[in-house]
Amino acid sequence: MRPLTLVTGASGYVGGRLVAALEERGARVRCLARRPELLAGRFAPATEVMAGDLAEPDSLRRPLAGVATAYYLVHSLGSGGAHGEWEREEERTAAAFAAAARAAGVARIVYLGGLANGDHDGAGTGAGDGGSAHMRSRQRVGEVLRGSGIATVELRASIVIGAGSLSFEMIRTLVQRLPVMVMPRWVSVPAQPIAIADVLDYLAAAGEMPLTGSRVFEIGGAAVTTYRGLMEEYARQCGLRRLLLPVPLLTPYLSSLWLGLVTPLFARVGRKLIESITMPSVVTDPAAATAFEVRPRDYRAAIRQALADEDTRFVATRWADAASALTRGRRLWGGVRFGTRLVDSRAVTVVAPPSRAFGPIQRIGGRNGWYYGNWLWRLRGAVDRLLGGPGMKRGRRDEVELRPGDVLDCWRVVAYEPPHRLTLEAEMRLPGRAWLQFEVVARDGGAEIRQTALYDPVGITGRAYWYLLYPAHEAIFRGMLLRIAQRAEGKRPPQHRAKDPPVPGSA
Repeated sequence: MRPLTLVTGASGYVGGRLVAALEERGARVRCLARRPELLAGRFAPATEVMAGDLAEPDSLRRPLAGVATAYYLVHSLGSGGAHGEWEREEERTAAAFAAAARAAGVARIVYLGGLANGDHDGAGTGAGDGGSAHMRSRQRVGEVLRGSGIATVELRASIVIGAGSLSFEMIRTLVQRLPVMVMPRWVSVPAQPIAIADVLDYLAAAGEMPLTGSRVFEIGGAAVTTYRGLMEEYARQCGLRRLLLPVPLLTPYLSSLWLGLVTPLFARVGRKLIESITMPSVVTDPAAATAFEVRPRDYRAAIRQALADEDTRFVATRWADAASALTRGRRLWGGVRFGTRLVDSRAVTVVAPPSRAFGPIQRIGGRNGWYYGNWLWRLRGAVDRLLGGPGMKRGRRDEVELRPGDVLDCWRVVAYEPPHRLTLEAEMRLPGRAWLQFEVVARDGGAEIRQTALYDPVGITGRAYWYLLYPAHEAIFRGMLLRIAQRAEGKRPPQHRAKDPPVPGSA
């Protein structure tokens, strides 16, 4: 039997993807989560999800029992609190986890930290000043884990590029929204961006490599650039012409205010993000090149892959899903904004098991219809056909069963995991991209059905489309969810809960 691996932060951007990568490698995986129900149906059936809170050491005993390798992928970029308070909390949390892991007999800890030049002392300890408070905290966590006596591999990564990553979302939002951008000095700081796929390869390999003591490795992509270089490359690959104007006066604080004006998503996390990239993050220690077989791609290929991932599938894990980044989007008419994306998410609780609650969802569309406002769906289909789209007459392959890739009227199934999740991608003519997702999670005595419409507009036309049609979408989304709930229960619709974005969880 293969050794057991524990992943903390499985609800986050890196952690969620790492679990999937380990599953593909045949690893035995256990996830630690404060709210295990939020991970229901996300991973393979063989993967365990156990309740535990890093702030409560006693809750870690059972999840750590029998674990050989533990991945520590928790940090709090978006945390509030008084100055220095969140840093001390991160240190206490790491110390509690390390003590619990040592008591459980864990043989290895793998930790993903951040890279800032000047932070390595050449002796493999990683001592030094990481620059910003955020970077200092991440490096202090590494020191605490190494000091536990457990062999620890700390990977210090430069800017992570991938569909849904915080840095990529910031670049994407700025370049898409602003034809003219002011460029403060920090955008010219050298960095060595690394693709999320390469980060996952390093993490997976770090759990299996020969190891006699603790090691710190700096990891980056195959080429050095700057944030400005990333913006220019993103614009080039998207066919956008942008004017970049250098200015010397935007401090990290003023830059965070500027980011908040451009896109409110970054108002809370922007300053800490910017402070963490005001120092160069270039690999100076080549040890990773000899210790690992990973050969990372350059930032051009990383951006190309991120764009391809966005075009072919709904991003399964996004940085905004993690409580360490942002627990709530800003409530605005027209939905909640996540970067450039617009989200309408709502939920009801039904007195029915998940399998029965999922029944109406898996039968949606085709002859069964869309449960509410079918005449509006037909009208939209007629307009779509006039525009050269598929309309609503394609139906579905089977009236009960679905599988990924199936056509469903004007949608296509991109994820189907009964009885927990169905994700559809729109194939109608739109000034943007759209997805519709249904999720079912077990609750005491019943189940919660969450319905999320996500729209990624292109330009002013795309945003105008969303807001002009939002009153109709609001009525359709609300009515559809209530009718699904009614069919799940076989009685009158339950009380509708006010729409809100999903409440992310983290380990």
